[in-house]
Amino acid sequence: MQSEIVWMIIGMGVVTYIPRMLPFVLFRGKELPEFLQGVLKNVPYATLGALIFPGILFIHEDIWYGMLGAAAAIIISFLGANVIVVVLGSIAVLSLYSFFI
Repeated sequence: MQSEIVWMIIGMGVVTYIPRMLPFVLFRGKELPEFLQGVLKNVPYATLGALIFPGILFIHEDIWYGMLGAAAAIIISFLGANVIVVVLGSIAVLSLYSFFI
């Protein structure tokens, strides 16, 4: 490997490590306000929704394909199933839909 590539990989590692380490160092022993804790707890759900929703609309030429998969996932997850069961259930429903259409 060329030395430039090695230094680039090391640089990328440092650049991604610093933002992950800084909150632990700066906020050690400090408690965040309740409102800010509530906002930060909801960030993963908002990000996941923002990543998944466009995929639902543009996954296939037929918009009902994505809507059916999303509906199956919502129903299965509402019943209290594990994440893996939700994903496999959506795949099964869409496989059946593809088979019969």
